[in-house]
Amino acid sequence: MAKRDFYEVLGVERGASAEELKKAYRKKAKELHPDRNADNPQAESQFKEVNEAYEALKDPQKKAAYDRFGHAAFDGGMGGGGPRGRPGGGYGGNADFASAFSDVFEDLFGDFVGGRGGGGRQRASRGSDLRYNMGITLEDAYSGTRKSIRVPTLSSCDACNGTGAEGGAEPVTCPTCSGMGKVRAQQGFFTVERTCPTCGGSGQIVKNPCKVCAGAGRVEKERSLSVNVPAGVETGTRIRLSSEGEAGLRGGPAGDLYIFIEVEDHPIFVRDGMNLYCRVPVSMAKAALGGEVEVPTIDGGRSRVKVPAGSQSGRQMRLRSKGMPALRGAGHGDMLIELAVETPVNLTAQQKELLEEFERLSPDNNPHSSGFFDKVKSFWDGMKG
Repeated sequence: MAKRDFYEVLGVERGASAEELKKAYRKKAKELHPDRNADNPQAESQFKEVNEAYEALKDPQKKAAYDRFGHAAFDGGMGGGGPRGRPGGGYGGNADFASAFSDVFEDLFGDFVGGRGGGGRQRASRGSDLRYNMGITLEDAYSGTRKSIRVPTLSSCDACNGTGAEGGAEPVTCPTCSGMGKVRAQQGFFTVERTCPTCGGSGQIVKNPCKVCAGAGRVEKERSLSVNVPAGVETGTRIRLSSEGEAGLRGGPAGDLYIFIEVEDHPIFVRDGMNLYCRVPVSMAKAALGGEVEVPTIDGGRSRVKVPAGSQSGRQMRLRSKGMPALRGAGHGDMLIELAVETPVNLTAQQKELLEEFERLSPDNNPHSSGFFDKVKSFWDGMKG
């Protein structure tokens, strides 16, 4: 039976780029993998066909010959029979198929198993990142501050200089994997790659482990650090301290330390981004007649705010640029004063008389009452109807 066109086998157009060919090959190889198609007797032959097509087209010289002469380019020994030892690059016998699948396995999954040649080997692994939750006051967030913290972490062992070997000696190459960090075993059609059990994937072993750190190259310590907190931070702000995390294993680079800021609630101010809110109580008389109130500001200062006559609870006045500073930027937010009109309590007899007289003299002076009771009257009339 005549061979199918290689481009048709891979499902691509003629003139496809190397990246398109590789992408199509990966997709087809995964679809037709014999282990995934145990109930399909044609899977093995189709899988071989896909590999044969890709072997011919991934090489620029073979691809050029195929584009010009077709399958005839590989007849009679042309092209050297490919890497499988048969004219046309075919796959004959279990050994050839196993070899082909080994290449596919590495090509498809090399990123996960460390790639060809044991590229996943790690002689010295990076240390873990650490997190520290820091609580600060709103005043600290306004002005910025410097805090000293103590962080329990894994630090490089001084006795072995982080190598894990007694006296600071360098680790030696693992005899099991020859420094590759992984070992391979052939199982039928499969080439299985596993982490080396002797060195744990590092490619090296310590003959005489350090007695202080037991060969790990790091020990538990508590370190003191000084952290600069910039002005304008808010809850959730993250500060990164490079290389202040856990020390790496056997001399590897240290991880980072991340400081997460939590700004404490303030007894006077409520923060909303760069703005601050302050609820200020005023007497009924001052709200009615007008006047001034003195309010604090976050920088420790004082500001006098004019209360317009007839002010109601909830009325807001704005103090420009009296809010929080921008984080690593210019400018400040505003401070908003919200009035809370207070009703007097514990009145004296004279005060009660004066208020009763005031009530008699001002039946229509309440702006919200008349409108509300008009709506109530309309509601009751509607219910009667």
